[in-house]
Amino acid sequence: MPLTDTKIRAAKPADKKYRLSDEKGMYLEVTKAGGRYWRMKYRYQGREKLLALGVYPDVSLAQARAKRDEARALLADGTDPGQARKAAKHEKAKTAANSFEVIAREWHGIQAAGRWTEGHATKTLQGLEKHIFPELGHRPISEITAGELLAVLKAMQAGGTIDRANRLRQTCGEVFRYGIATGTNEGNPAADLVRTLQASPQRHFAALTKDQLPDFLQALKKEHRASPVTCLGLKLLALTFVRPGELRQAKWEEFDLEAGMWEVPADRMKMRVSHLVPLSAQTIATLEQLRELTGNTELLFPGRSNIRKPISDNTWRQALHAMGYKVTAHGFRATASTLLNEMGYRADAIERQLSHGERNKVRAAYNRAEYLEERREMMNHWGGYLAALENGQKVVPIHRNKRKAI
Repeated sequence: MPLTDTKIRAAKPADKKYRLSDEKGMYLEVTKAGGRYWRMKYRYQGREKLLALGVYPDVSLAQARAKRDEARALLADGTDPGQARKAAKHEKAKTAANSFEVIAREWHGIQAAGRWTEGHATKTLQGLEKHIFPELGHRPISEITAGELLAVLKAMQAGGTIDRANRLRQTCGEVFRYGIATGTNEGNPAADLVRTLQASPQRHFAALTKDQLPDFLQALKKEHRASPVTCLGLKLLALTFVRPGELRQAKWEEFDLEAGMWEVPADRMKMRVSHLVPLSAQTIATLEQLRELTGNTELLFPGRSNIRKPISDNTWRQALHAMGYKVTAHGFRATASTLLNEMGYRADAIERQLSHGERNKVRAAYNRAEYLEERREMMNHWGGYLAALENGQKVVPIHRNKRKAI
């Protein structure tokens, strides 16, 4: 006699497990602990087998019968339902292992471990997690089409994140290329979208002009709204024109003041290759002033609440704005580049000092000392130039055709 929901609900545990038969080989197994499990007996190629159909009440009587009928249909076609289930599980696991999210996280882990700064690694993963994974992360990487990716990126741009969408297209392209190299997919749909998205607006970091620089340096000497440490940090940014993060996280052990050199370690550089910064006499004097204030800590610019962590990345920007300069801390790089080019220094030496250009990590490591003597002379001249402006002297820049070749 077929089972009913009333009979199932009334089933109580006994001293040993027992069965309540339904029909067509299906029954409910009741355990001593009170568990109720749907089972189906069947024969395949002369052998008796057992198929699990779920747990009551998560799987109702009607749902269990539907599963039983599906299994019987497979048997009628000559297929073992137990083996079919195992094959489906295997395929599902294979699909999950080759999903876009799994491959992207694998690629990201490799890049983050040896090539990227921590900040860049975090931003890259956050972009994928927020915009790409929710729509495409579960999909097999080999099945994602250019149209699907385009729809996600266009939705981002429609929401105003134009530049982020273009950057994520590049990131997805790197993931697809990694998948091709590891054999999980054959094509790169992101490559087909190069000219299908709205172009990113050209970005420029707001920077001090040549005319503003003297007033800024003179104001910095008497600035009272910012702390002395913050002011010295801004001065060092002007003197060294490194990226703000490279200076913000600097440690005293990285500086050799006697040799006049600062070696920024690879893990703080964009290309994960250490960078040499020749120190002018003015830079060394500024560092000596700073050492009197923070020399008892590991960091040049320790945080107020935790000296083991550096100051916030907003500290210098806020100080600049408080002084009335709507510029960024990163803008000192543009200011230095513009003026040093005007002074006649070679673009190659300036670019190397800015740690621009070389994308090949091996070559970048080999070339980190390239043009070093020229860069040292340039940094000394730059330090003297800023000191003259700070002291209110009128300085006429050296032009390329008047400058003696090095």
